[in-house]
Amino acid sequence: MEQKSIKIHVPVLARVEGEGALELSIQDNNITELKLNIYEPPRFFEKFLEGRNHEDVIDIVARICGICPVAYQMSAAQALENIFNIDPGPWVHSMRRLMYCGEWIESHALHIHLLAAPDFLGFESAIAMAERYPDEVRRGLRLQSLGNQLIRLMGGRSVHPVGLRVGGFYHAPATVEVERLKQELIAARDDARALIAWTSQLDFPDEQQKFTSVAMHHPGHYPMNNGRIIASNGLDIDIAEYKQHFSESHVAHSTALHSHLHGEPYLVGPLARLNLNSRQIPHELLDIAAQAGIQFPSQNMFHSIVARAIEIAYAIEEAIRILDNYSAPAKPFISYTPQPGTGFGCTEAPRGFLWHRYEVDTEGKIKQAIIIPPTSQNQARIEEDLRLSLESFGLDNSEAALRLHGERVIRNYDPCISCATHFLNIRVSRS
Repeated sequence: MEQKSIKIHVPVLARVEGEGALELSIQDNNITELKLNIYEPPRFFEKFLEGRNHEDVIDIVARICGICPVAYQMSAAQALENIFNIDPGPWVHSMRRLMYCGEWIESHALHIHLLAAPDFLGFESAIAMAERYPDEVRRGLRLQSLGNQLIRLMGGRSVHPVGLRVGGFYHAPATVEVERLKQELIAARDDARALIAWTSQLDFPDEQQKFTSVAMHHPGHYPMNNGRIIASNGLDIDIAEYKQHFSESHVAHSTALHSHLHGEPYLVGPLARLNLNSRQIPHELLDIAAQAGIQFPSQNMFHSIVARAIEIAYAIEEAIRILDNYSAPAKPFISYTPQPGTGFGCTEAPRGFLWHRYEVDTEGKIKQAIIIPPTSQNQARIEEDLRLSLESFGLDNSEAALRLHGERVIRNYDPCISCATHFLNIRVSRS
């Protein structure tokens, strides 16, 4: 049998931040080695926090990611309030949920229209796609802008917002600002529902995989800011029990940690959330996807883009509901006295749940910080998906086709590279 070695080098993966490598070895039409190499150095944010006053934490963790800073701030605030045994009250909880709606809208809209859709429609970039789908790209930019406005309303600015603090917010928006933004949200309903229909009609591979979905769950509402951690394998735990069931480990080919639930890879993110909490989504939103034959729960990873569209529409409806009942409080935060202890925070970032643990000393300073972002939790699942999806796609395809399909699989997860892992060079060794 003729043996040959084929190497494919991709210096930059379009539409994914960061750098990394994929090594793929194929023998007798079987994958014998698949490594998603992550080689960027660690960013040390957990160490940066040690010795800092607890009041600095919320602003520092926002710098971990420019796309999902709210998620880091929310989990941090929740953990510190857990230590200080304070409840900021219903107004703060509602406004934090509102701010989170903004992050879901802007992040999902960016990923769907600018990063993922070109893969499904055969374009190398969103710019190329815009020539044929100008209205769809404009819709994505409108929705992203709307999400940014929601973040700015409570955070003062849309990137690395500064309005959130332990115990609440620094500022309550004026009623006139709230009403203006509510009208824009109402006007965006049609865009959001059209987006569900559009993504549902994309050409998806008929690819069913077995995987464990993990997400937060709250009996009263679709999960964002609070709840328990549940999984499709029956897991149902308090967020403080996370380390008793989930483990992180180093692998030789990656500086990023791999996460496992009871020794197995698992999925976090919009598809996992919808798989576990679809009953809390308005049926009319799910019906739009169902008309195209897409039902949830789904074991087709490529349906993640539809799940994101559904979550955008849900976040818009939820934001309207919250703003319908808005009134500015006398003070947008509660006072508290710092105390030593250990606390946990867990909220649902656009890409999946984000877990924080902090230890605070008697002076209110951080002794230890542990931050586990969703992209690192998905790392092992991405490798598993790559193996299964490439085998289903056909290992006898050309190197170029294998490379493009592998990139498509990875982009489907919307990996937040600045948070955790970075991707991309490909080397295929085939014999």
